Amino acid sequence: MIAQIKSYLPDMLGMLKTMVEYESPSGDKEACDALVEWLSGVVAERGGRAEIIQGEGSSSQLRATWGSGEEQILILCHLDTVWDKGEVARRPFRVLGDLAFGPGIYDMKAGVVISLFALSHLAGQGWPLKKRVVALFTTDEEVGSSNSRAIIEKEALASSAVLVLEPAMASGALKTARKGVGDFHIRVEGVASHSGSAPEKGASAILELAKQTIALHAMTDMALGTTLNVGVVAGGTRANVVAALAEGHVDLRVTTMAEAERVVPQILMRVADTLGTRVTVAGGLNRPPMERSAATAALFAKAQSVAASLGFHLEEGSAGGGSDGNFTAALGIPTLDGLGAVGDGAHALDEHVSIPHLAERTALLIGLLERIGQ
Repeated sequence: MIAQIKSYLPDMLGMLKTMVEYESPSGDKEACDALVEWLSGVVAERGGRAEIIQGEGSSSQLRATWGSGEEQILILCHLDTVWDKGEVARRPFRVLGDLAFGPGIYDMKAGVVISLFALSHLAGQGWPLKKRVVALFTTDEEVGSSNSRAIIEKEALASSAVLVLEPAMASGALKTARKGVGDFHIRVEGVASHSGSAPEKGASAILELAKQTIALHAMTDMALGTTLNVGVVAGGTRANVVAALAEGHVDLRVTTMAEAERVVPQILMRVADTLGTRVTVAGGLNRPPMERSAATAALFAKAQSVAASLGFHLEEGSAGGGSDGNFTAALGIPTLDGLGAVGDGAHALDEHVSIPHLAERTALLIGLLERIGQ
């Protein structure tokens, strides 16, 4: 099958180039909506039924359906990227040997192309599956999926399996587990005073934030896979003024819900250690962890068997970042992630995908859909 899929590569690269040139930074409604509109036409051309889900003050999402049947398989892709408009002018789509480069190409526009060619291939075969496939192309994954989460969870609950076309791990491995992600904002209120003539009348918010930062970082437990990072801080007005306000943003990563339930309350219930200051914390778990379940392991075994039939070995791994697959796995739906492009450089200037692997991953997705769609 891979040899047949390789004949698609020129068209795949053409579509990938167009997608990269449709810049779609998260939060840019006009840009994301333009890509959704274009993609809805591509879906129709390739045998699918496209439904644009309009956002109220936010970017639209695209729901596409192929085939029919009482049972459903869900494919998840996101269209938004971390790159601002104008990045393509600085780093245009280009091919160097077996690699293709461009903003957003690896994370995850190549995954969108893989899914579209796999589904159109099946449609061209008269749809040999007994189940329908719904593909969601969302536009806010990079910023937490606050607008698309309800849509994702609704479709997942109607599905027997979820396949996520996020990039593979660097080795090409699929992802059967991901860390959960928490986001918190810590605010410290102190008392301003002159740092030279009346320091005793002040209470430094910056001092207290420093103590809180140390305490939060000390909650990191590498053995459990739990990490806390105060990544952004701000506070104070002048060097000769005891700071009355300081703020910080905290990132949390956990491998299990049990660990999240232990750590999150400890973050939210922080109390001040510096006399005269007050600490408040807001936030919570943005994405639950994707824990490796028996159902996901069984789904991976099917993918591994398909890969073997195609002539290559497939491995699995765990990722530190989250994806929309975290939501579906937390609902108990078998979820397999990392089925997208093989490459490297997510969110980096050297972002790229392996062109030969585009055919391999498309064939893998076709075979997996055939296996679980019967």
